[in-house]
Amino acid sequence: MTYVIGSACVDVVDKSCVQDCPADCIYEGERSLYINPDECVDCAACAFICKVDAIYFETDLPEDQKQHLADNAEFFTKILPGRDAPLGTPGGATALGPVGVDTPLVSAMPRKH
Repeated sequence: MTYVIGSACVDVVDKSCVQDCPADCIYEGERSLYINPDECVDCAACAFICKVDAIYFETDLPEDQKQHLADNAEFFTKILPGRDAPLGTPGGATALGPVGVDTPLVSAMPRKH
């Protein structure tokens, strides 16, 4: 089980969740953040601190956010545009830094102003 970042984070990327994550498992794309399901320890610190209510436990995802469960996982397992290999489980978002790309789902979303 894991926590999932939904569409409310897209183009907001507040990052308050990143600072409170003890597992350092919240990675930064270009327009959104992504939780690595293999590194998440299900502590809920990110969900409590998120200022835009974008983070859900996977079984609590609203119907209109369910596509983000697979999308968050694909950020780590599929080859993203602009990368030549999947991100995998790099073992900590801080050391890796911003990835600079997003999944096709997030990339296709209209930009928020």
